[in-house]
Amino acid sequence: MDGRRVVVTGERFAQGMTFHDYVTSVGTPENLEREAGWWLGPQRHDFSGLLRERYDHVGRTEAQAGAIRWLAAQPNGPTRMLVISEEWSSDCRRDVPMLARLAEAGGLELRIFPRDGRRLGRGPRADPAASPNADLVNELPCSSHPSSRCGRRPRWTRSSPRFMSSSWSARPLAEREQTTS
Repeated sequence: MDGRRVVVTGERFAQGMTFHDYVTSVGTPENLEREAGWWLGPQRHDFSGLLRERYDHVGRTEAQAGAIRWLAAQPNGPTRMLVISEEWSSDCRRDVPMLARLAEAGGLELRIFPRDGRRLGRGPRADPAASPNADLVNELPCSSHPSSRCGRRPRWTRSSPRFMSSSWSARPLAEREQTTS
């Protein structure tokens, strides 16, 4: 070992779902009974068809595929990709199919873990009694969870692709500037 702390063992990583297993799990009665995020209300929706469609039609350039292959080929380059996701999140519905395609292009082993348990996590840290994956959510150094040790969340600027993305807001940019100024 080179002194880096191992947060996720190979055995723990293997407990995650492949992309196709994750998509299948999204539409199961067990998943649909779980509490959802705030945006769509507490009732979960079956997004498995949408995830499959996005995976089938995701636009990945040869440059992106080449970059991930190059990265994986580097000494000590990545061999695995771990994703923490909840399908009620529009970010996850948008990004996870692309991450699956990038993992495939780079020959990376992808595993997906749900963030929450039966109820939506609301505290500053994931509750181990409520979330079967609290260990991952609380320990990964750059988790999107509020307890993340990556420092402050980024502030989106006008030059940020996220700020300008159509998923950020359906309102025209000029209207957003008036209401956010």
